[in-house]
Amino acid sequence: MKYVWLVIAVLVLLLGLNSAFVVREGQSALLLQFGRIVQTDYAPGLHVKAPLIQQVVRFDSRIQGLDAPPERYFTSEKKSVNVDFYVKWRVADNAAYYRATSGDANQAAQRLAPVVKDALRFEFNSRTLQDLIAGGRKDITERVLRQTDAAARKNLGIAVVDVRIKRIDLPEEVSESVYKRMRAERLQLANELRYTGQEQAEKIRADADRQGQVLRADAERDAATVRGQGDAEAAAVYAQAYGQDPEFFAFYRSLAAYKKGFADGNGTLVLKPDSELLRYFNDSASKR
Repeated sequence: MKYVWLVIAVLVLLLGLNSAFVVREGQSALLLQFGRIVQTDYAPGLHVKAPLIQQVVRFDSRIQGLDAPPERYFTSEKKSVNVDFYVKWRVADNAAYYRATSGDANQAAQRLAPVVKDALRFEFNSRTLQDLIAGGRKDITERVLRQTDAAARKNLGIAVVDVRIKRIDLPEEVSESVYKRMRAERLQLANELRYTGQEQAEKIRADADRQGQVLRADAERDAATVRGQGDAEAAAVYAQAYGQDPEFFAFYRSLAAYKKGFADGNGTLVLKPDSELLRYFNDSASKR
């Protein structure tokens, strides 16, 4: 009898342990009963279930990555490119995810890869090689992200968090032609910029020359005006001085002429003895 109660206690303990389960942080879970889903979206923590007849399936709810091998696509001109990309995804709907993949992350990645590749193929087929080189990568990834997220949520219970193109490699024969075209375009742009710069420089020089001529003409005009005013004022002063004392004025003018004529010390004047310029020399000699 004692052994019977011991067995019963052990069975009760096992049933109690089987009726509780733990969902850890970074996990989500759903509950099955005879293979049928009865509850989904368990949050992290301690939960209970019916022992023996119910089973718990746990999923990794963290973001997971799909790093697929490079794939070859063709542009709208039928030129091939090798595209290396990766995808970030997570479980969005536990029930749909379990029905589609049985909760296997590897199976989910295998089923997600063709969805992403088809979306990328459509985007590359609709673009030229020049568009890809000119920076169409961001637009492609945004469109692919929207398309694949909608399809993955509907068919796999997966949310596509991010799609990124790591690199786009051109075949060697295509790369050479692309580099030559890029070089020709850059040379053409450089020549256009150089021509535009020379044209602008000529305009600036011509405008500067014109402004310089205008400024010189204005300065010469103003100088002539000032000189004329000075000469007029000087003439007026001379006339006034002459009117006050003609003899002194004549003497002052003669001194000014002497000073100018002999300023450098080497001047020679050839004059007649009765020249008016020698008047004061003659007067001084007669007085002695």
